Amino acid sequence: MEDEVDRLVAAWRRERPDLDVEPLEVLSRVSRLARHLDRARRLAFSEHRLEPWEFDVLTALRRTGPPYQLSPGQLLTQTLVTSGTMTNRIDRLAKRGLVERLPDPSDRRGVLVRLTPEGQNRADEALAGLLAQERAILGELSERQRTELASLLRQLTAPFDNVPG
Repeated sequence: MEDEVDRLVAAWRRERPDLDVEPLEVLSRVSRLARHLDRARRLAFSEHRLEPWEFDVLTALRRTGPPYQLSPGQLLTQTLVTSGTMTNRIDRLAKRGLVERLPDPSDRRGVLVRLTPEGQNRADEALAGLLAQERAILGELSERQRTELASLLRQLTAPFDNVPG
C-alpha cells in the first residue's frame, strides 16, 4: 500500500538523486501522523467542550490522585508552558468551574490548583473519548506491532525528554 510519503520520497529521489532522503521515510510519516493525531485529539476534546490545552492541565491534575492538586510550578513542569501562560490558563479554567485555587498550607504565599468534581468528570470523559479515537487509529496494528512501535518511538523521544535543565 502506497502513501503520500512514498510519493514525496519518490519525487525527491527523482529531483535530487544526489541526496539521501531516507530520513523522510520515517520522520515525514511521524510528522503527518502527528497532524492526524492532533485532529483526532481536537475532535475528542471538542465533544467534551474542552480545548487541547484545557485537557492537558486537567489531566495533569487528575493523574496526581486525590486530592488532585498541584502548585502552578508543578503544572508548568508537566505542561511545558511559561508562567504567564499557566496563570492565564488557570484563570480561564477557574472561571469555568473546572479548577479552584486554594492557599498552600505549607507556603503562606503559595497557592495550589485543585481539580473540581466537574473538572474531574470532564477530564475522565475526554480521556475515554481520546482513547477510543487512538484505539481506532492503532487498529491496523497487532499487539506485538504496537509494542514494537512504542519501543522504537521511545528511543527517538527519550533524548529530547531527558535533556538536563
